Amino acid sequence: MSNPARWRAVLAGCALLVGLTAGGTADAAAKQRHVIPTPGTIPLRTAVLAPEFEREDYATAFAMTEAAGASYVRLPVAWYAISPPDRTADFIASDPTSPGYYWDSLDAIVTAAESDGLTPILDIGSPPSWAYKKQPSGVNAGTPDPAALGDFATAIATHYDGLTPGAPAEHVFQVWNEPNVSTDLSPADPNVYRAMVNAVSSAVHAVDPTNVVVAGALDPFGHKKTKKQKWYSVAPLAFMRSLLCLSKGAHPHATCKKPVHFDAWSHHPYTFGGPFGHARLPDDVELGDLSRMHALLQAGVRVHHVVSAQPVQFWVTEFGWDTSPPRKHAAPLGLAARWTAESLHQMWLSGVSLVTWFLLEDYRSPSPYQSGLYFHSSSLTTARAKPTLTAFRFPFVAYLKKKTVVIWGRDATSDHHVVTVQRRHGTSGGWRTVASVAANRNGIFKANLKLKATKHDWLRAVAAGSGTSLAFSLTAPHDPRIGPWGR
Repeated sequence: MSNPARWRAVLAGCALLVGLTAGGTADAAAKQRHVIPTPGTIPLRTAVLAPEFEREDYATAFAMTEAAGASYVRLPVAWYAISPPDRTADFIASDPTSPGYYWDSLDAIVTAAESDGLTPILDIGSPPSWAYKKQPSGVNAGTPDPAALGDFATAIATHYDGLTPGAPAEHVFQVWNEPNVSTDLSPADPNVYRAMVNAVSSAVHAVDPTNVVVAGALDPFGHKKTKKQKWYSVAPLAFMRSLLCLSKGAHPHATCKKPVHFDAWSHHPYTFGGPFGHARLPDDVELGDLSRMHALLQAGVRVHHVVSAQPVQFWVTEFGWDTSPPRKHAAPLGLAARWTAESLHQMWLSGVSLVTWFLLEDYRSPSPYQSGLYFHSSSLTTARAKPTLTAFRFPFVAYLKKKTVVIWGRDATSDHHVVTVQRRHGTSGGWRTVASVAANRNGIFKANLKLKATKHDWLRAVAAGSGTSLAFSLTAPHDPRIGPWGR
């Protein structure tokens, strides 16, 4: 997220991340043909970033996450909370059974997630003081020692290899959050981050070649350090080009020979001006710019600067829209719900196969983070759902063209179902069925409907197991320059 203080609030718990399969040596992988899935042909899985663990109300939080149609959950896990505060002579960092390691709290969270059918994304971050190569300074984070990070990656992957009593098998590991922001990694240097990613990849793939390593998770905006602002961030495309050793331009060429090993690339495309918004600066990446990031990722794969044992995936591991209420000057509830469905559609069109929502529930006021699927409540069991929840669970969009209405959606079960499309004229008429569309095995359905529709019409989708989507107006609203956290 562009405001690093926001991530610090999330990092109060444990962190994990989900990945794709990868393995083998760089030479073996280079001989394989790695093809990124074509945009528009992929599934759209969803996840929720869940800081509700501060309440220790795991069962309710995970049940609500699963009910929201999500199949993954991103779990922020602090390295320092698992490792001993001091590295003693008898501590073996790569051995999860070494005295000093404490896994009980994380095991409880992971087990609870699995019991609700959720795949945890284990997001590694926040090292213990002894694991820094460069210590933090002021508001800026330090740099972990890649060797120490690799040892911890071996330990966590081994602990969750499916053979440890009381610990379920886990296979997705994210390497850091927003490493292009100095409050998360300082210096925010792609060369430093490459060493970190490669250390984690080598470690977890040695434990199990099918483990998934997620890299990136970049903040969408670059910011320079100033006298008043002591932190900075590197623009995501600039960071990515340097990491992948690629030049600028429509046809990037190699600038160095330093491959990076990962299985999924992720981004945080917070956006101003609605789901079609473009960044104002050329190397920033908002929703409207995701295709440029996807193309750069493809270029890295094509020249074998990205090493993976299978097709590399493109993920979003954090995204959301604040709503009004409760936050003044944020998107009104109805507009935010429409934007949610449209954002999921735009990400899918750009090649994104997994989207993680921030948050399940609004933070308690006066926190600025009010992008939850639910309003904040004293108890999760009494939390009131926003319209955003329905749009996230059962996204549906419809766009009026000259002679057709183009529709797209994903049913809440992410399964093969027949979806009924209904139309209403105006805001008070009755609903009439106008089409039936078959969803594919991933629950994705789309069609060009030959309807004599007008901009005054509304469409919605109905499917077994999914219920009814939100009504979608064929009148395109004016998208004000509202940001993800309001104006």
